[in-house]
Parts: sequence; structure tokens; C-alpha cells
Amino acid sequence: MLYAIEPLNPIAVDFGPFTIRWYGVIIAFGIVVAYLLANREGKKRGFPDELFADLLLWAIPISIICARIYYVIFEWEYYALNPIKIIAIWEGGIAIHGALIGAVVTAIVFCRKRNISFWKLADIAAPSLIIAQAIGRWGNFMNQEAHGGEVTRQFLENLHLPNFIIDQMYIKGTYYHPTFLYESLWNIVGFIILLLLRRLNLKQGEIFLCYAIWYSIGRYFIEGLRTDSLYLFDTNIRVAQLISITIIGVALIIAVLRRRKNNVPRYLD
Repeated sequence: MLYAIEPLNPIAVDFGPFTIRWYGVIIAFGIVVAYLLANREGKKRGFPDELFADLLLWAIPISIICARIYYVIFEWEYYALNPIKIIAIWEGGIAIHGALIGAVVTAIVFCRKRNISFWKLADIAAPSLIIAQAIGRWGNFMNQEAHGGEVTRQFLENLHLPNFIIDQMYIKGTYYHPTFLYESLWNIVGFIILLLLRRLNLKQGEIFLCYAIWYSIGRYFIEGLRTDSLYLFDTNIRVAQLISITIIGVALIIAVLRRRKNNVPRYLD
């Protein structure tokens, strides 16, 4: 059976030479949701009202720059020949791991300047981060990007997906794995788990470390399905999988070391 399928329009608003794409709208929405959740929890934990707003003023631009730098590094063969394209971020080419690295480094410096606990702030922000990532993946859906390998329509129908998702996964005559959806759902489950962990008497930092481990496990396996992975230069190693394994290992080591310390505060004590 042949299907006449028109993809969803990736442009939300068109002002002549200026366009606003759904990708940007969805990312912005994810940031707003993350901020509202973190700010609300921060107030409960005794942080001032403006703390997360001040942090975002630094973290958002730095994260975007780091996301771009990360992508350019692993696509250097292309950008070395087209250096003017390095700044053409509107053409695509950012990586979430780069953004997360930039955000964490910014938060560490920010906390030192404000003389507050990075681990406490990170624990508050962890559920916000993962729900923002869950929302942001729908920007990839609108762009028909970050998908997996070829599948059949029957395969997608067997997943009981709504038609608008199945149809959007029909790209240039072929159906593809909706890996954006897999990761979004994985992150939503992670968001619920992190909220539940707030009820436990954990040590400071453990919610954030659980976030890092949970997200990295999902990203490792989902990355194996994708067709647009960045590779470690001239190897067959997917960068996102390597970074995910590294994050899991480092997070586990930090968690064990902090568990052995008696001076790390617990939340419910």
C-alpha cells in the first residue's frame, strides 16, 4: 500500500527573511519548564528566588557554544575545509553532551562564586534537566532528524504509535526508528524516578549522580540505533556511547567515594 505523506512543517512562524522553527520553540519551552521546576524546588530548599534565573543567564549561552564546539571537534574534517560554517549554527549541528558539559562547568563556577553547594544545586536541577531533554527531543521530531535505522510501517504500527508520529518517520520514501521518542520516554521515566528519590534520605549529590547514570544508560543503547552518530575521528567508536560509559563510570566512583565520607549531609537528617 502506498501512502501520500506530507511531513509536518518545521517552521512555526515565518517573518519573510526571519523564521522561527519549531525546534527552537520546543527547546525554549523545555528550558522554561526546567526553570520553573528548579526555581520552585530551590525556594523549598532555601535558595533565593533569583538564583536559577541568574544561573541560566550564563548557562544557556555557554551551553550552546559548548554544544557547537563539541560537534565541530568531531566533524573537524568537514569544518577544516569550511571554517566559515563553524558559526552557522542555524544550519544545525549541536550535541547535547557538549551542552551538558558546558552547563555543569558553568554551574560549578557559579556555585563557587556564590558560595553555595554545587551538589545541592545539582540535585535540585537534575529532574529539570532530564525533563527538558525529554521535551527537547520533540524538536528533533519536527526536523525529522536524530532518527534510527530503517524499519517498516508495520513495525511502527506494532508499537501502537499514533499516525502523526509514524507519518513523520517517513523520510524520503523510507520509515525509520523514532529514536527521539525512545529517548524522550526514557527521560520521562527518569524524571519520575528522580522525583521519587527526593523522598529518600540520600546524600547530597546522589540525585544528580543518578540522573547522570540513568540518562547515560539510555543514551548508550539508543545511540546504537541512530544513523547520525558522531564518531571518534577515524574509528568506529560512537562518541556518545563512549561519553555515556565514561559518565556512568565516573558517577559510580564519585557516588561510592561520597558514601564513604561521614561529613556529606543527608537531606532528611
